[in-house]
Amino acid sequence: MALIVQKYGGTSVGNPERIKNVAKRVAKFQAQGHQVVVVVSAMSGETNKLIALAKEVQATPDPRELDAIMSTGEQVTTGLLSMALMDIGCKAKSYTGGQVKVLTDSTHTKARILSIDESNMRRDLDAGHVVVVAGFQGVDEHGNITTLGRGGSDTSGVALAAALKADECQIYTDVDGVYTTDPRVVPEAKKLDTITFEEMLEMASLGSKVLQIRSVEFAGKYKVKLRVLSSFQDEGEGTLITVEEDKNMEQPIISGIAFNRDEAKLTMLGVPDTPGIAYQILGSIADANIDVDMIIQNVGHDGTTDFSFTVNRGDFAKAQSILEGVKAKLGAREITGDNKICKVSAVGVGMRSHPGVASKMFKALADEGINIQMISTSEIKISVVLDEKYLELAVRMLHRTFGLDQ
Repeated sequence: MALIVQKYGGTSVGNPERIKNVAKRVAKFQAQGHQVVVVVSAMSGETNKLIALAKEVQATPDPRELDAIMSTGEQVTTGLLSMALMDIGCKAKSYTGGQVKVLTDSTHTKARILSIDESNMRRDLDAGHVVVVAGFQGVDEHGNITTLGRGGSDTSGVALAAALKADECQIYTDVDGVYTTDPRVVPEAKKLDTITFEEMLEMASLGSKVLQIRSVEFAGKYKVKLRVLSSFQDEGEGTLITVEEDKNMEQPIISGIAFNRDEAKLTMLGVPDTPGIAYQILGSIADANIDVDMIIQNVGHDGTTDFSFTVNRGDFAKAQSILEGVKAKLGAREITGDNKICKVSAVGVGMRSHPGVASKMFKALADEGINIQMISTSEIKISVVLDEKYLELAVRMLHRTFGLDQ
């Protein structure tokens, strides 16, 4: 008998019929003798509707009240799923994040989990209940409802699994696992049986939308066995995300090709080549709460240098106007920007023991006449910035180059 935490996303519980299907799946696990905790998202589209409603009343909604509104989406799903389980003869009990109690800090709309009291859940599990918990939400020390930010239900699922020391945390989504790349771009993409937390973290941070990055960090930190499965297929083992790479098998060098379209690049030309210049440029960007990804500073000539960095495309205009203010202060020559770029990355723990991955990647891009604008590397990934029009060609070609379609 195992203790399993299952998390179902918005599309999996998108209507009453799908909720009934989830109930049948959960009942099957319980019938096999497992204890099951189910974490649910709001029905697909509900959270957006609630936010739109709030904005009709207040142009910039108060964060505390917005959390109170947004959290209702998940509560509806917990009640409906508990009813569906009861209807097929399963004892079930629903909980809000506050009832569990998932204690968070007080940062409304993007709170972080501090602790979880699992005693209520354990009592109900021992009494034969399926425990259904609202994902995405918690409560702060003052009793205020908080939410965990976009994709927070994944984090809720992993956090509950860690608190309960569950045997496995299963994330049910609309795909049946983690693929070598997006099958919509490369039809030959293959589903991975296993992937390491390190690789999954890189894939999630580089644009793979299968799992929310915070949930992967959480699972890695607390050694929670994480499995990604499809809520629309009864068969299949999905993809297991593990701490250790499989030592018994010859690992592929590259596990996947990730990409991100939401990139923009800014360059400040003719910046004085003096100590502290990077801080003066990026300090003001950080103060505006804008995340910076890749950074390149060229070798200085004649006492000046060029400084480039990438930001999310949604922050491009804001970052550009901040730089205009910094430019005058520094006496830089000009600012250039490009919001038609993309980032393509090769990820794999096998890189550590296989030299020549970068040169193979760069040669393949050169053979296709694709110019690399920026390069960034870590121990297990190589990322390049390219003109957006080459994205699909580059992804398909690198997928083939590294034998991921085999």
